[in-house]
Amino acid sequence: MRGHLNLAPILQHEKQIQPYVLVIDEINRGNISKIFGELITLIEPSKRKGAEEVLEVTLPYSGEAFSVPDNLHIIGTMNTADQSLALMDTALRRRFDFVEMMPKPELFEHKTVKNIDLTELLTTLNKRIEVLYNSEHTLGHAFLFPVYNEQDEDKAFELLKAAFKNKIIPLLEEYFFDDWNKIRLVLGDNQKEAALCFVTKQEDSYESLFGTNHGLNLYEDAKVTFQLASFDGDDSVWDQPEAYIAIYTKG
Repeated sequence: MRGHLNLAPILQHEKQIQPYVLVIDEINRGNISKIFGELITLIEPSKRKGAEEVLEVTLPYSGEAFSVPDNLHIIGTMNTADQSLALMDTALRRRFDFVEMMPKPELFEHKTVKNIDLTELLTTLNKRIEVLYNSEHTLGHAFLFPVYNEQDEDKAFELLKAAFKNKIIPLLEEYFFDDWNKIRLVLGDNQKEAALCFVTKQEDSYESLFGTNHGLNLYEDAKVTFQLASFDGDDSVWDQPEAYIAIYTKG
């Protein structure tokens, strides 16, 4: 949100006890001076209408006195993994309370889709990401909520597959800079049988590729490459519920 806030409807009902809420998504990405303007001071609890240190400003167009009522609540959302957070305005930090909202796999209540436990699935993925990266880059439960809310099991499974294809795998690629070995570890492929692996590992010896006199100054004898299984095709591993179950079960 990069425009000015319109509080006129709220001010017209300021005598009511009913609270009003303004939600500013990705607040750290906006221009704070343009979003709030003079409000950056008026939104402080001690400066609101009815407080001891109430402040008013004169609106430039109407010339009316303006103050912020105490029944207005402003919520700003942000992703703490976002690099732009470091540039966030100090004035904003001082006027807001920061509440950490971590992923909550328990909200899925162990609902199963094709015997895939959504709570166990997200919990396991996030535990591995936390070890290999950090807790601020764990996967939010919002990724799987469409799956949880879908009543038709076949459609829910398609939504799960789509979540991996369009959100989870691309995000893991970004997190680990295409380090497919770590992505493979997050997906538990190192503990699965080959038929259930989303990422396959292949080793090619340099001797088999270039012969004995290749002249390459290398520290290893073989080149390790990884291949992500295709999401398309009738026999895709992404269409096998057992492959998802194997993410959080061993053996």
